[in-house]
Amino acid sequence: MITQDAKDQARKDTLEHIDKVRSLLLTVASALIERGHKHDASKLKEPELSLFAEWGPKLKQMKYGSDEYNHALAKMGRALKSHYEQNRHHPEFHKNGVDDMNLIDIIEMVCDWKASTLRVQGGNFRASLEHNQKRFGLSPQLTSIIANTAELFEGKTTKLQW
Repeated sequence: MITQDAKDQARKDTLEHIDKVRSLLLTVASALIERGHKHDASKLKEPELSLFAEWGPKLKQMKYGSDEYNHALAKMGRALKSHYEQNRHHPEFHKNGVDDMNLIDIIEMVCDWKASTLRVQGGNFRASLEHNQKRFGLSPQLTSIIANTAELFEGKTTKLQW
């Protein structure tokens, strides 16, 4: 038979575990909030400001991943490279691309991809993800995780399911 002391200890241990998990989740949430405040701030100063003032309206008219779009990115040159070098949510920031990213980087990247699809002609997150899987060498597993997460953006998942 299980004693009351054993049950009390189990409750105490569980509450300590819950508290540790809560603390870690708050650390992640704080990091995400900070990323939200600082996202793409480098675009607000030179050389990026002029670059995006010129190319932003043009990119909005192009299909993401098209030859025309990729050609435009190539023309953006050094200023775009500067943007990637200052923003770790871009795979280009890292020596080994996505493989060197942490989960906070990945979450910001996915949110960036979704927001970007909302401002380009014919934006489609699923098509963008398929293109980016090839572009950045995403594993099938990570691609599935991102697709599952995208359901939050699409309103398909609104509640936690236990």
